[in-house]
Amino acid sequence: MDELIRIDQQLLLALNGSDNLFWDHVMCIVTQTTTWIPLALALCYVMVKNANVRKGVLFVLCVAVLIVLTDRISSGLAKPYFQRFRPTHEPALAGLVDVCDGYVGGLYGFFSSHAANTFGLCTFVSLVLRHWRATFTFIVWACLSSYSRIYLGLHYPGDILCGMLFGVLTGGAVYLCYRALACSGEARKQYYSSQYTSSGFLVDDCDVLPATFAATLVVVAICSLW
Repeated sequence: MDELIRIDQQLLLALNGSDNLFWDHVMCIVTQTTTWIPLALALCYVMVKNANVRKGVLFVLCVAVLIVLTDRISSGLAKPYFQRFRPTHEPALAGLVDVCDGYVGGLYGFFSSHAANTFGLCTFVSLVLRHWRATFTFIVWACLSSYSRIYLGLHYPGDILCGMLFGVLTGGAVYLCYRALACSGEARKQYYSSQYTSSGFLVDDCDVLPATFAATLVVVAICSLW
């Protein structure tokens, strides 16, 4: 365990921070939940356009349950139980961790709520939509959001990895519940037309998600230049 902790610390110091103010600004913006409101709105558009009221409401409820599970278990249970200091609070790394704007986060960091939340949502949405470009978009989003926590010195790579695994497992479990409830009382359909994903979502509508993500990144880059 001591050797794993040492490796984790070395990886953190290799990946944390930079001497570039532009990337400091980018990561400070990327790590904020409010930055991704446009992507959330685009996802709502896809659901409203393609799902009936019952499935739409069920989707929203499942997302809410998913976030509560990943966030509360990581923040409310895991962090107080394991009590592993964040890199910014670790005495052995004092003066070695780069921080941005003096933000050091809470005392404990294992495992990462950001990684659990983003990868949980990424897994759930990808399984629901079955659209490869949307899936790729959410994977990049989850990886970028999670890496921002390492860059800012708020989490070790090990915190991110464990949060990612927990998020993927939780997202998959919530999807199984969603599928069972969404398809109860009706035969499951398989769509083969190129206009639809295999789960019945219009491909053109799903393409709004990668477009919104790319536009958000452009805005983030422009804001970071000022």
